[in-house]
Amino acid sequence: MSKIHGEVIVRLDKLLSSLGYGSRKSISGMAKKGIIVLDHSRIHDSSHKVNITSDVRDRLYIKGEKLDPMPGMVLMMNKPKGVTCSHKEVGKLVYDFLPDRWRYRTPALSTIGRLDKETSGLLLITDDGALLHKIISPRNHVKKVYLVDVADPLTKDAVDIFTSGALMLRGDSKPLASAELKIIGPKRALITITEGRYHQVRRMFAAIGNRVVRLHRTQIGGLKLPDTLDESSWKNLSPRDISLIFD
Repeated sequence: MSKIHGEVIVRLDKLLSSLGYGSRKSISGMAKKGIIVLDHSRIHDSSHKVNITSDVRDRLYIKGEKLDPMPGMVLMMNKPKGVTCSHKEVGKLVYDFLPDRWRYRTPALSTIGRLDKETSGLLLITDDGALLHKIISPRNHVKKVYLVDVADPLTKDAVDIFTSGALMLRGDSKPLASAELKIIGPKRALITITEGRYHQVRRMFAAIGNRVVRLHRTQIGGLKLPDTLDESSWKNLSPRDISLIFD
């Protein structure tokens, strides 16, 4: 990738290969077939130079479809229960819901934190490493809100214990930060945490003698999972959406 007079210029085959469309050789074959269109003209030479402008996705089409998002994308997914946040584990993975070619993007896509296999709800996925670390860094205190159903009735004692900032989890060396628990039903609550310890919410309820039977994340920072996003579905977030994470 090079710059000419401040503009970013990149070979077509290098660009498409980095986005997972295939090897440079296969992209050369795609060009020869005439299925790559740039600025309303078919491109038959994969070494053609592309000016990477902010509207490049509106200018470049592959097989009649708009170019995939450029690096720096952030996805919101409504993760279903029973799916793993991993690239390599056996069974259904969150990446299975994305286009297959995205497995070969550079930089690679990663989940921003993890939801365990039995937890559903709001999951963020990105190829922006700096943003990922900013969101998960304990210094930034990004809140996470979960809807939780438990086995036994909830009491005000649970609210006080979680708020205290003194709750110790088995195996940990320091107490949890204060967490907000809002009871909305006999066995249902919304819990807001700012840390991301291993299986934290489940372990918190276990520490007070209760058991989580359903856990669903509804919010990260000020970004909420919309009711219109179906389970297993995802959408590309706008800069405004991303800014809500830090509200």
